[in-house]
Amino acid sequence: MFRFIVRRLLQMVLAFFGTTLIVYALMFAGQGDPIQALAGERPVTAAQRAYLTEKYHLDATGVGGFFYRYFDYISNLLRGDLGESLTGRSIGDILAAAWPVTIKLALIAIAVAVIFGVTAGVLAGIRRGSIFDNATLLLTLLVLGIPTIVLAPLAQYFLGVKWQVFPPTAGADPGFGALLLPGIVLGSLSLATALRLTRTSVAENLRADYVRTARSKGLPSRRVVSVHVLRNSLIPVITFLGVEVGNLMSGAIITEGVFNIPGVGFNLFRGIRTEDGPLVVGIVSVLVVVYLVANLVVDILYAVLDPRIRYE
Repeated sequence: MFRFIVRRLLQMVLAFFGTTLIVYALMFAGQGDPIQALAGERPVTAAQRAYLTEKYHLDATGVGGFFYRYFDYISNLLRGDLGESLTGRSIGDILAAAWPVTIKLALIAIAVAVIFGVTAGVLAGIRRGSIFDNATLLLTLLVLGIPTIVLAPLAQYFLGVKWQVFPPTAGADPGFGALLLPGIVLGSLSLATALRLTRTSVAENLRADYVRTARSKGLPSRRVVSVHVLRNSLIPVITFLGVEVGNLMSGAIITEGVFNIPGVGFNLFRGIRTEDGPLVVGIVSVLVVVYLVANLVVDILYAVLDPRIRYE
């Protein structure tokens, strides 16, 4: 197990440097004026140009200059210094204020996917071919066919404005009640996918030889399902949900924008809209770390559930 974790950590380090290099190169290594790439289409004064040149070491030219700037950026990033946005505000302070909101929103979405998606998927897998199974397959197909950019405004209008079941917007300091509807919308696609994945995995494992052996030994169906079937069936589900955590952290751009939630996705969208290069690169770099850590946790859980993985 120790060698397995060390191997995954080494892969994580390589992936971190590779992805951050790509993100950084997209801003600085292209042709044209790197300062204008930082500022977007907004005009840049001479004072701003001098400040950005000194701050990002843009006076160093060529391939060597690019890697010098990249390793300087990485060294600051590893020290926790994400730099400043073009508005002069610290990116670290922006993320410090946004992360608690996005984490609460992602936790609600994951809870919705686990409680309703996995539970319904287990029941549908056990009762394969029943009315409940067919109904869940139809409902999940409808949910998967509606993109978040359509589902979020519809849910906001009907459940927030017309019927007033939930608050239509979250506001500056949203609580649990204000984040409940956005969390349900954000977790709806994860719920549908987790349900279908769990249903397929449970139905497949119920036909496995080890299940027939357990039943032939006289074990009750509840024990066969809870002890043997669920453990093997949840391996792909945990893999999906672990990776989905990273998606929920960054993929909440639309949901946070529609419901006016001041989270990470909202600030990333604002950086893209205002063409604030340092803010976008800083947030994306942190999201890369979130993805890598989520995948590492998934790999460890995968090895715990399936010991064969440790020796591969």
